[in-house]
This record gives sequence, structure tokens and C-alpha cells, in this order.
Amino acid sequence: MELNASLLLDFNQKLAIIESFSELEQKKVSLGRLNFQYNGSATDKKNVVYHLHPNGNGYVYAKGIDGYDADAKGMVNIRDFSEEELRELLKKAIFALSPEGLYKRETANGNDHELWVTPSGRSELEIVYDNALWNVYAGDLLDGTFRTYKEAVEYLTEEGFVRK
Repeated sequence: MELNASLLLDFNQKLAIIESFSELEQKKVSLGRLNFQYNGSATDKKNVVYHLHPNGNGYVYAKGIDGYDADAKGMVNIRDFSEEELRELLKKAIFALSPEGLYKRETANGNDHELWVTPSGRSELEIVYDNALWNVYAGDLLDGTFRTYKEAVEYLTEEGFVRK
């Protein structure tokens, strides 16, 4: 697909779009580039826009956001983004770093517990999200603690449990 250069956003257009997000704070960096930070971030990650360059190139943090091919640092190049695409990515990036977005990502899409059973239904375990960890309980007894929901699910699956 060949891009029409006249449809590409220039630096000033991208800057205006980014500045329309009041949650973001501009920080000047070297070579005329700009970063935009989200100070309401629930993580140590604050940069939402990284190295917006006067030539129109730049990056937006998109780690874990569906539909974007982020690099190893979690960044997506926005050089060829339309206004609509850039606005949509910025909304998603800010939400992903927000306390609500982080909770939704860290939990099972906002669910902080699930019941799992053996196929016979005789044994039941519960996964509970607590203090940024996933705990697996058999009644009141702690059966295991995992850093991610995925690890807890893998454990339960290996042990022969299924979601109730």
C-alpha cells in the first residue's frame, strides 16, 4: 500500500492532537524532540509519547494493547498514523496506564476472582487477585501464589482444574 504524503500528519498536527489530551504533560528532550508523560500512571511508566521529533516521527507506548505491534520497549512508531489512529492509540495508552486500566489488565479483564473445579466437580479452588498477586485457595487454605493471572491459570490447568 502506497501512502499519500499529503495525508500524513506533520509535527504541528501531531503536537496539537497530543496536547488536546489534558492528562499529558510535555517534557522537552534533546534535538528538539518532545516526550509527553502521564503523571496519573499507576505504574513506574510515565512516558506515553516518546521522542516526538520535528520531522513528525515519534512513538507511543502500547505495550499490551491489542491491535498494535509494539517493539521490545513497548513502543509503536506513529510516523504514518492518521488523526483518528493517533487519537485512538493515545486514549488506549492513557487508559492502559491508569489505575483502572492497570487493574483490568492485571486481573482477568476486571474480574478479581474465579472458581475452578475438577472435571468431577468434587474439588474446588478459587483464584483471587490481591496486592498485585494471584493467590489460589482451597477453602481458607492458600494453595499457591503467582505473579500473573496466566501463571495461576497454567498451574490450575496442569493440575486438571477447569473454570467453573
